[in-house]
Amino acid sequence: MSTYISIPTSLRVSINISKTHIFNISNCISLSLSLVFFVSCFLFLLVNKMVSATVARNIAGIFGNVISLFLFLSPIPTFITIYKMKKVEEYKADPYLATVLNCALWVFYGLPIVHPDSLLVITINATGLAIELFYLSIFFYFSPTPRKVKVGLWLVGEMVFVGIVATCTLLLFHTHNKRSSFVGIICVIFVSLMYIAPLTIMSKVIKTKSVRYMPFSLSLANFLNGIIWVIYALIKFDLFILIGNGLGTVSGAVQLILYACYYKTTPKDDEEEDNLSKANSQLQLSGNQGQAKGVPA
Repeated sequence: MSTYISIPTSLRVSINISKTHIFNISNCISLSLSLVFFVSCFLFLLVNKMVSATVARNIAGIFGNVISLFLFLSPIPTFITIYKMKKVEEYKADPYLATVLNCALWVFYGLPIVHPDSLLVITINATGLAIELFYLSIFFYFSPTPRKVKVGLWLVGEMVFVGIVATCTLLLFHTHNKRSSFVGIICVIFVSLMYIAPLTIMSKVIKTKSVRYMPFSLSLANFLNGIIWVIYALIKFDLFILIGNGLGTVSGAVQLILYACYYKTTPKDDEEEDNLSKANSQLQLSGNQGQAKGVPA
């Protein structure tokens, strides 16, 4: 004889959300463990000189490109929402404008005339630049006129700034070391400034004792992205990529620690779900974006 137990709708919703959340976390943890295993094997081969430094660096860069691409694509739900609403409402273009400038500077840094043998730095940042410009085009199209003017002026200002940096680099410095140092310092300064966005989110997590505004998958991706690019920078030492992604690794680690501390105190209801997509766009930069996204350097 079977027995049917009626479960209240609100409880069923809570259970479903909880199961989905746990499922997503378990998938992310499995992915991270697989990546850790790969990195361990990779370092073992490198230390024992079973692969050349160049091959090892390229492998790390390719994996860095893949993870960074995930971070660049993470705001897609935000722009799907904007497209459906046909308006931007309270969404801000600031994170995307900041990422455009960051990517443009790193693309210039990776050029052979500035820092040779940095093709994988160029590929991911050029891809990120194209993606961010696509986001901004959607934002621009659905924005009211005052916002369109603001976004347009910011983009023009960024183009002028990158042009000034490029001109000064090529005219004032005539060796790769001097050029890469000049551009690298500027890149690191902007990467450091972009970590302000994740700091505000982390502060909110501590105040509210809730990780609602800090998606686990993005925090984990920021952390793994930082580790991979740190390895890339250490194989053939690159101080500026190391500093930028070292900050990203620390930021991602702090986010994961906060998640572990406040996950249990986070309400399991489905209220304010729309705020998650806004949090996604802000966390993008700690990788590099930034997220502040974890933005790859």
